[in-house]
Amino acid sequence: MTINSNMRINSDRLWDSLMEMAKIGPGIAGGNNRQTVTDEDAEGRKLFQTWCEAEGCTMGLDKMGNMFARREGTDPDALPVYVGSHLDTQPTGGKYDGVLGVLSGLEIVRQLNEMKVKTKHPIVVVNFTNEEGTRYAPAMMASGVFVGKHTLEWAYSREDAKGLKFGDELKRVGYLGDEEVGARKMHAFFELHIEQGPILEAENHEVGVVTHGQGLKWLQVTLTGKESHTGSTPMPMRKNAGLGMARVTELVNEIALSHAPDAVGAVGHCDVYPNSRNIIPGKVVFTIDFRHPNKDVILDMATRMEEGAKKICEDNGLGMEIEQVSGFDPVEFDKDCVSSVRNAAERLGYSHRDLISGAGHDACWINSVAPTAMVMCPCVDGLSHNEAEEISPEWAAAGTNVLFHAVVETAQIVE
Repeated sequence: MTINSNMRINSDRLWDSLMEMAKIGPGIAGGNNRQTVTDEDAEGRKLFQTWCEAEGCTMGLDKMGNMFARREGTDPDALPVYVGSHLDTQPTGGKYDGVLGVLSGLEIVRQLNEMKVKTKHPIVVVNFTNEEGTRYAPAMMASGVFVGKHTLEWAYSREDAKGLKFGDELKRVGYLGDEEVGARKMHAFFELHIEQGPILEAENHEVGVVTHGQGLKWLQVTLTGKESHTGSTPMPMRKNAGLGMARVTELVNEIALSHAPDAVGAVGHCDVYPNSRNIIPGKVVFTIDFRHPNKDVILDMATRMEEGAKKICEDNGLGMEIEQVSGFDPVEFDKDCVSSVRNAAERLGYSHRDLISGAGHDACWINSVAPTAMVMCPCVDGLSHNEAEEISPEWAAAGTNVLFHAVVETAQIVE
């Protein structure tokens, strides 16, 4: 028995699951605030686990809190096909970023059970911990530990704004498992995600076939000047760290534009000290985010920024420290897995195009240890990491149907 175009998921059931999960950790403007290892995250995890166990899955839990819901295959020696994403959100996050990827995996299991279809390879639906990296930096932290990018001890030591350690909070919410992180071997991994960009909607495509992921470099810059009174300090005698940040921000923009159209760069988070209206800032700490699908371009952007920032500081009497706080090389996803996604879109008659993912995803790390591919669906106006994030039930269904076909084809239906 082979998978055919008549095999599709239950789109109403998928949408109902998305809406039910969205009730947990509601935001103030229609989205969600379900940050990693909070009580809200724990409640979302519990609901996911309840749903998986109702489908006959066994739940595994590792020392980073990664959740693995396993549907058995007919061959006990066959490596599982993994599918999933993350349930945690930004503080002002949407209802679909990450969550769609997890619940679409659950919908695959539900549909296979309903159809009484068996696969040779087990299928495992995964919820990776702390993909967002907003409460605990960096992003994609647990999948990073899974592939050996970070150590478990280092991850446990990360602190949030209140000084609470990640490891302590993981234990507090009840999702500290005993399985060694990264011990699992994968036949393949697939992740469905909203695009988080405007291309699919603008070009009227239902599905994105992700061939590559942009690399990124996150830099934290600290500029030190001298605090002094805004009213009584002559302009030529100021050491204004805020002015230095403004000029570096402009430099970042210029550097990214010089590598158009694929490069992006921006200053994101910033802290200004002492942050008083009548004191010239004596210190600023801010982050720079550079991304591009070519590693050499990322290196060029970072080098030019550091050289330009050094000149800005010299001209303005400022001190400077730069630290790389996160980063990963560009990703080329597995050609066979990508072909499975593309073939599924064509088999199902969906309008599709190849995409380079502009955002980081757990799949970007997992790609280093297993054949991996991603599917994307449009989102309204390309808006994400925002409570106004929106997709349609039809887009969710199209992406999940493509995911369903790619996963089940890879897991091999058994007669």
